[in-house]
Amino acid sequence: MGFELVLVRMHGGSRPRLQIMAEPVEAARGMTVDDCAEISHAVSAILDVNDPISGAYVLEVSSPGMDRPLVRPEHFARFKGERAKLETELPIGGRRRFVGRLDGIVDGDVLLTPEEGGDGGSLRVPLAGLRKARLAPPEIMQAAPKPSAQDKKRKGKGNDGA
Repeated sequence: MGFELVLVRMHGGSRPRLQIMAEPVEAARGMTVDDCAEISHAVSAILDVNDPISGAYVLEVSSPGMDRPLVRPEHFARFKGERAKLETELPIGGRRRFVGRLDGIVDGDVLLTPEEGGDGGSLRVPLAGLRKARLAPPEIMQAAPKPSAQDKKRKGKGNDGA
């Protein structure tokens, strides 16, 4: 269909959700709502015929987004130089979570220059030892901080904080 499958996962709960993330193979083209609908219709038809999932579930098709998951070795090579968040299965140097610049992938190890807690060099993380990896948009792109308890109290008293 002209799309790369980025990630497929099933989320449990009272109403299970089958999540499919895809993007156009043609890297210069962005993912559109029409693309998501096209994939959804095609996948729905296949799932209806084969019925591999018992019970009701919700099918969700989306683009990977700005904080896209990094799953395959080529993702780490493609996004070399970008800011990423990694979470490992086992601790490395007493830590399991790292944020830093991707330096690529070599011999099955993801290379990352941590923003903090490193010695300035690249950290080597075995791809097989990753629990999660995703791009980390710049701080300015992230959601505004949640109001503190003090802010909520002020708002509750009718004070606009000015």
